[in-house]
Amino acid sequence: MTILEEDIHEKFGGRLRTRVNGVLIQDDKILMIKHNMGNGKYFWNVPGGGMKFGSSSTENLKREFKEETGLEISVENFLCTYEYLKPPLHAVELYFEVQQTGGKLKMGIDPELSEDRQLITEIGFFDIKKLGSIKNEEKHRLFWGIKSTNDVRLWKGYFNFENNYIK
Repeated sequence: MTILEEDIHEKFGGRLRTRVNGVLIQDDKILMIKHNMGNGKYFWNVPGGGMKFGSSSTENLKREFKEETGLEISVENFLCTYEYLKPPLHAVELYFEVQQTGGKLKMGIDPELSEDRQLITEIGFFDIKKLGSIKNEEKHRLFWGIKSTNDVRLWKGYFNFENNYIK
């Protein structure tokens, strides 16, 4: 196990976490972040992170967005819940549509990690073609089969780690 993988396991693994995630769509593109998962593995997802006790999901998402992207947002429609399970990580993730209200896009940080062990390696707006060019194993399962940016607005309900919709 690499040092980075050890950091991920220690800081984020081995327990159930509640996460909030924001889908920002501008000019028919989705804002995505690339995370270094160690040992040559990468993971693309929208901005988001773990909730802090005592703060609402909206407050947590605004904080995470600012930390990771430099952008200020308003939290709009709730989209879906996704249960992520890929040991050592296990999370129940809440996905919201968001709108930019301020700030300037920049690659941010994970404050839980030291400056020399940051996970975020790239940030950018992706159209459907570019998003589709990322290997499935390197992006969140919710983005595996979307055909348009509007597809994310249609997500409703609870999806489990096998990407099955549960009624």
